[in-house]
Amino acid sequence: MIREIRAKSLLVSCKNPESWFGVKYNMNVYRGCEHQCIYCDSRSECYGIENFNDVLVKINAVELLRSELASKRIKGTVGTGAMSDPYTFAESKYNLTGETLKVIAEFGFPVHITTKSDMILKDVETLQEINRVYASVSFTLTTCDDELAGKLEPLAPSPTHRLTAMRKLSGLGICTGINLMPVLPFIEDNIHNITGIVEKAAESGASYIVAWFGMTLRDRQRAYYYEKLDKLFPGMKQKYLDKFKNSYSCTIENEAKIRIVFEEACKKHGISTVMPSYDKAVPVEQLTLFDS
Repeated sequence: MIREIRAKSLLVSCKNPESWFGVKYNMNVYRGCEHQCIYCDSRSECYGIENFNDVLVKINAVELLRSELASKRIKGTVGTGAMSDPYTFAESKYNLTGETLKVIAEFGFPVHITTKSDMILKDVETLQEINRVYASVSFTLTTCDDELAGKLEPLAPSPTHRLTAMRKLSGLGICTGINLMPVLPFIEDNIHNITGIVEKAAESGASYIVAWFGMTLRDRQRAYYYEKLDKLFPGMKQKYLDKFKNSYSCTIENEAKIRIVFEEACKKHGISTVMPSYDKAVPVEQLTLFDS
């Protein structure tokens, strides 16, 4: 179900931009997501989304963003997609991500987008305009197996479609890469899966892959995930209960070995394991001009 709401504010300042793609100001024009990934951490109680199957649409997002950017004295990367995908299906009707990107371009701010959708290609002209300053796009990809992804991320565009979109964006000179997270224990934590992602990323023009070899599990997120495991992977839930009990952070068992294989594969293909950011990509002289 889609519900329209009027938000009181849009941008949230990030205390430690370097820890997450250099994002200084985070925004979500939607709350909730129609992709319905079985592992999504945003179902957790701490985010205050009562029903993650619903999508709340901030219909005043564009006017809020215009007002808030006008008041910012320091330019910094505006990030979106950290909690709800900016290209959930509601975007095809409301185009709020597309319109807010135009505002970001107008004010000359850099942007970082995290998504699982090739719908981003509708905004390619705006992204090219933003890229005169700086634009980057991270596609979340935890497997290149479309069939497996159909179970884990049932309504999200397939990995094949995401990689095709990445190839198009990278071909236009937009910094693109992959969020290889989460890596689901006992399901995706194998060398074939990890090296396959690196190889496909290289073929699609990725300049970086940021990986975390594990997942989070807490309260409502854990309950939903275990319910889906029972239906999709019978017997798998017991492995989680035996290994992780009530742990929030669930690191894969062979993390050290997988990480070495991952880093060697990235090195082979010339892919960074650290994402570049606006602050690192723009010359100091230009930053001084922007901040004045």
